[in-house]
Order: sequence, then C-alpha cells, then structure tokens
Amino acid sequence: MITRDLSIARDHLQRGEIIGLPTETVYGLAGNAFDAAAVQKIYSIKKRPATNPLIVHVGSIAQAETFVTEFPDPLRKLAEHFWPGPLTLLLKKSDHIPDVVTAGSDRVAIRIPDHPLTLELLNQLDFPLVAPSANPYTKISPTRAEEVEAYFGEEVPVVLQGGACEKGLESTIVGYEDDQVVVYRLGSLTVEQLEAVTDNIRIKNRDNPSVLAPGMAKKHYSPQTPLSLVDNTQAFLDAHPDQRIGVFLTGEENPDEIAPVFYARLQHLDKSGYDRLIASYFPEKGLGRTLNDRLRRAGEY
Repeated sequence: MITRDLSIARDHLQRGEIIGLPTETVYGLAGNAFDAAAVQKIYSIKKRPATNPLIVHVGSIAQAETFVTEFPDPLRKLAEHFWPGPLTLLLKKSDHIPDVVTAGSDRVAIRIPDHPLTLELLNQLDFPLVAPSANPYTKISPTRAEEVEAYFGEEVPVVLQGGACEKGLESTIVGYEDDQVVVYRLGSLTVEQLEAVTDNIRIKNRDNPSVLAPGMAKKHYSPQTPLSLVDNTQAFLDAHPDQRIGVFLTGEENPDEIAPVFYARLQHLDKSGYDRLIASYFPEKGLGRTLNDRLRRAGEY
C-alpha cells in the first residue's frame, strides 16, 4: 500500500513491522531501531549481510545526543550547519542502540533526514528509526515510492508517498579519527560543502576491506544489465556494433543536474532490454566525485 497517511505508518512501526519511507536522498526501509527483531527483519528483507551497519534516523540533535557518548566539536559544527539534511555522522554509540544496528561496531551512523513527511513521523514516535535504502542488497536505490513497492511487494506492507527524492543520492557519511574529519561515504553533500564549514578533511580509502559504515561495500547500487565504464563513448560503440548498448552517462553532462535523476535514469535503462550500459566518469570534484563513486560500485570489474 502506498499512502500519505502517517497514522498507518506509525501503527505498523509500533507493531514492529517494516515500512518504506521517503527522505531527501533516497527512499528508506524503516523499522524501530530499539527493536532487534524489526532490525533483523530489515536485514532479511534486503538480503543485506549482517556485517553491514544501518543508519539511525532521528528528529533532532537533542535526540541524537541521547544515543551517543561522544560528539566531537567538528562533527557537532557540521550537524548544526547541515541537519536536517544529507549528512550522516558516525559517532560513539550509547547502550540504547542495539549492536545489531551497528553490526557490532561501537559507533553508530546517525542523521536527521530533510523530508517533511518523515520528520513529522519521527516526531510522532518515541523511538528512532533505522532506515537503509529501500532496495535489495547491491541493487539500484529507489527514489520513488512505486519503486519500493515494485522491489518488495507485500513484504513491505506500507510505503509512505513522499514524491520523488530531491537529492537522489545517499547521504554523505562522516566521522572523526585521529583529530581529523573523515568521509567514509561520498554522497549528496559534497566535500567542498564540508570544507566550507570545517577543515582537515580526509576521504577514506575506497579499497579498505573493512565496512566501517553503510555504503562502503565495493559492489553496490548495481543494475542487472552489465555496466561498463569507458573513456570514449563513441569509440566503445564503434568497437561493439553487434551489441545493443545504452549510453547511461557521457561524463560531459552537468553532475548537479544528473544527481537527482541518476538512479531513476539507471532504473529506466536497466529495464530497456539493452545488452550493456556504458558510462564515462565526471571531473573528480563536487557531485561529480560522488557520481564517480557510484559508477565504480555499480560497474563491472
């Protein structure tokens, strides 16, 4: 059921059930963060490894503070500047957060989403929500309620209708190590935007085998159709005349315009019967850096 009725969503969550809900980034698969059984249900529905932690969504900074034991000043400054918004902070967790949420880590990923419907829902609940992207593990993230319903059907009985997601890419995940702000996952909030608020920022090495935060798995956000990353679109087309090839991205498009429709365009092409999709990288700056990260995780190796 796709609905805008918050009372229906609230009732399902209070009974330990899972719902789909909108955020400004992508749609999430949400459950009671305090209910270990509900959290396990999310892992099961998504077929997500239990070693891959989830993001906790809250309605205010004050609420976030009750679920963490440390809040370094540089991260607090970022929270005060960007929350509600597409920023997730990795912070030392309190005992209120079950270990199943964090995959056994002593740090919890936490954020305040910037969507009026979901914020209203969060402020009607007496518990926070875990809400990873509402897609089967490694598949394309959904940016519309209808895509969530198509993925899961009756397994997710309620999907809140919040329209198309404004940002269209996941949140940026940031933590603090050795007196330095660390970006664990590139997202809708660019490194340049972070640098305008705080300095001394480092991007975590993508090849690090440890999944310290959501979205760090090497293979992710992937279409069923093989996706090849190419330097020259026309040269690749000329070299493969026997294949029906869909051009996903040329690398010459405006990343700011592509980001909100990135997953929607990938969903459309994935269902169009092509033998292969191809894409080229963007300049490594701004949202181009984030889009390149998603292309690497979605593409062939």
